[in-house]
Amino acid sequence: MDLHGKRIILASNSPRRRELLAGLNIDFEIDTGNDFNESIETGIPFDEIPMRMSQGKSHGFHRPLSEGEILITADTMVILPPGNGWEGEILGKPHDREDAIRMLRDLSGREHHVTTAVTLRSAEREETFTDTTEVWFKQLTDQEITYYVDTYKPFDKAGSYAIQEWIGYAGITRIDGSYFNVVGLPIHRLYEALQRFL
Repeated sequence: MDLHGKRIILASNSPRRRELLAGLNIDFEIDTGNDFNESIETGIPFDEIPMRMSQGKSHGFHRPLSEGEILITADTMVILPPGNGWEGEILGKPHDREDAIRMLRDLSGREHHVTTAVTLRSAEREETFTDTTEVWFKQLTDQEITYYVDTYKPFDKAGSYAIQEWIGYAGITRIDGSYFNVVGLPIHRLYEALQRFL
């Protein structure tokens, strides 16, 4: 992709997002300086929260953007939709081993949604989009869950799992939507958005 002299900044600590953006064969730099408080008021619909978080991270960037810079921020959430007696729940990063096990038990045998919001911002304009993938887990045994948690320690991952790790190979039976979105960045949508910014 010809960047037309633009400077791309990825404001993310996620190694997965870095790998995905690098897959577009573009030059970019990492700058994670930010003063955004990642909290959201109650009552916001689940599917709006990633968008607000991504925008908050963008506007919480530690300095004004210069001409020719494009800042990329993103937020991914695992959402258990309401239904069948469930009220619905957002599964963030687990607090500890027990919380990770609880989340995977909740995901076991069920469908859930992975929604990523991405914000692109320059000194002149801003655009935010979201992408959602539906994911189905088989009925996981407690042995499978504890093996995964103890071996891979998914404590930095929303929903306590990474699709590209053992649990994805052994436990995910179907996805509807972008695989890369579940990894952490809907890279096909980001490619299209970057072309509009250049």
